[in-house]
Amino acid sequence: MTTILDARGNPIKPDKPALSEDIALAHTTSVRNPRPNSVASTITPQRLAGLLRSVVDGNNPQDYMTLAEEIEERDLHYASVLRTRKLAVAALPPTVEAASNDAFDKKLAEEVRLLMESDQIPELFFDLLDGLGKGMGVCQILWDTTVTPWVPKDYKWVDPRYLRPDAETLSEILLISDDAPQGKALEPYKFIIHLPRTKSGSIWRNGLTRLCAVMYMLKSFTVRDWWAFAEVFGIPIRVGKYGPNATPEQIATLKNAIATIASDAGAVIPDSMMVELVETAKGNGGDTLFENMARWADEQTSKAVLGQTMTTDDGSSRAQATVHNEVRLDIAKWDARQLEATINEYLVKPFIVLNWGVQKVYPRVCIRVPEPEDLKLLVDSLMPLIDRGMKVSESAMQEKFGLAAPKPEETTLQPLSAMQVPAMQPLAMNRQQPQRLAINRIQQPSEQAIEQLTDEAMSDWVEVGGEDFMNPLIELAKTATSFEEFNAGLLTLQETLGADTFTPQLADYLFRMRGMGDAQDA
Repeated sequence: MTTILDARGNPIKPDKPALSEDIALAHTTSVRNPRPNSVASTITPQRLAGLLRSVVDGNNPQDYMTLAEEIEERDLHYASVLRTRKLAVAALPPTVEAASNDAFDKKLAEEVRLLMESDQIPELFFDLLDGLGKGMGVCQILWDTTVTPWVPKDYKWVDPRYLRPDAETLSEILLISDDAPQGKALEPYKFIIHLPRTKSGSIWRNGLTRLCAVMYMLKSFTVRDWWAFAEVFGIPIRVGKYGPNATPEQIATLKNAIATIASDAGAVIPDSMMVELVETAKGNGGDTLFENMARWADEQTSKAVLGQTMTTDDGSSRAQATVHNEVRLDIAKWDARQLEATINEYLVKPFIVLNWGVQKVYPRVCIRVPEPEDLKLLVDSLMPLIDRGMKVSESAMQEKFGLAAPKPEETTLQPLSAMQVPAMQPLAMNRQQPQRLAINRIQQPSEQAIEQLTDEAMSDWVEVGGEDFMNPLIELAKTATSFEEFNAGLLTLQETLGADTFTPQLADYLFRMRGMGDAQDA
């Protein structure tokens, strides 16, 4: 196997067993404990501030990562918008570009293409995009070293609670283990490390959870107080009344009746006693206050994750929603570009190096975010250009509309003008190329269409004229009810009028104008 060098030029010998095994597995008796204690349930401003400081200092990133996981589990709005942002990229099919047109480069590109067609790739993308919330997404590659070439047989997500920064620079990511409780460097060619940049600075200060943690805390306080408010002001007060001569046994009976009403909505009391339900005040709009506070917290979370609120919260217009979707599209493009860089660096390159050695250039995996297109605007813009002679690829338009090319035996749709005026096409007998009526001409204003038709006629008009010639033609045009009748009359007039070139030309354009007028009047 070709010698592999690290960034310092030192040779790297791949650890074959380590490449094929899960070396980040958690155990209940290990420092990688799969049962962490809850952090979100005891969150306070002071505790949250301590967690945010500790992860930056490298003292206790475990609790912060636990909090990030719990926020995603407990806050439905945060989970929704974060999942939306992940799936906007994870669901995209990757493509592969060869490094050059060289046969060997094309072969490597084909091998990478087969790698990208694996069923585990969408799950790998989703797990790596976990770094959007936590600041880093790390996955193991479990290589199958029993076949040639070596290929990944599976990918395993690494819990970020098991990751630590190095003590010196706080920039290198280490994996804790029983042998190295403070962490050791990640095995080369074993891990895919995705560090999405949501802001500049330390990787331990990145991640959307850091932006949304305060909103989560405020919202949790708000919802808790909202429920307490609803319990006090949402249930009517039950008042029992007894007379001055009531015995202790009767008073006890009334108390039991009041308690029974709370649970069973019914009770039995003597005639001498009375139970009254008193509606509470609405708390001076407190219910609206709590709702507005919770909604405001959700809106801030939407801005942090999606860059906008229109697609998740109520908007005022479709135009505004379109603008906000464009903002989200920019974010999706940025996420896709970062993810493809990670895949090329930590998956494609190791795959090529381990099997075919170090190369000057490598195939590239591309993740393209499709841009929405206004197809109606496209059609409206193209039709005038096509009428003026612009050639447009039919296959390109079919791809734009997502339509497959029709098979030879299939029945295809026809233009409306072709169905309305079937006899227009084969006319103009004095021309080498038959003239075709533009499909959209009857959709134009009448004046414009007539001017266009007149220009066509005058371009090759044969002047032969005279009243003796024209009057019979005009009379025939007035009395004829169809083209066939008009054309038959012309054959009769031809014996006396002459002008062999003028006759079919005039018939062509007169019938076109008649047909166009009928179509527009319909």
